[in-house]
Amino acid sequence: MHHPFQPGHTKHFSRIVRPEDCATFDNGNVHPVYATFALARDAEWCCRLFVLEMKEETEEGIGTRLTIEHSSPALVGSRVDFTATLTAIHQHEITCSYEAVTGTRLIASGIQVQKILKREKLEKLFEQIM
Repeated sequence: MHHPFQPGHTKHFSRIVRPEDCATFDNGNVHPVYATFALARDAEWCCRLFVLEMKEETEEGIGTRLTIEHSSPALVGSRVDFTATLTAIHQHEITCSYEAVTGTRLIASGIQVQKILKREKLEKLFEQIM
């Protein structure tokens, strides 16, 4: 695992909210706003940007925790800007806090944790549960 980052470093990602990002379940579309589960996907991606530069060729990241405080809606067509801030690196575990905003309005915030493990170890873990 490479260590090019220190706590306080940031990564950024932007999403234009698409119809497929809205809250839709088996019984149809609930409303035309950014769903919490789509927001979770994009928050994890923003935090994963650190992992992509930290993992070695024989390693992979895997999410272990994600919290979301979804505080305001974002309509289809809105631009949502994510900022992930590295808060801690402990052995092979990377912790980030993140915020998602539309303009100056906070949409969501939370914490995301990933571990960087050898691919071989992950494959063995997956085999055990198959």
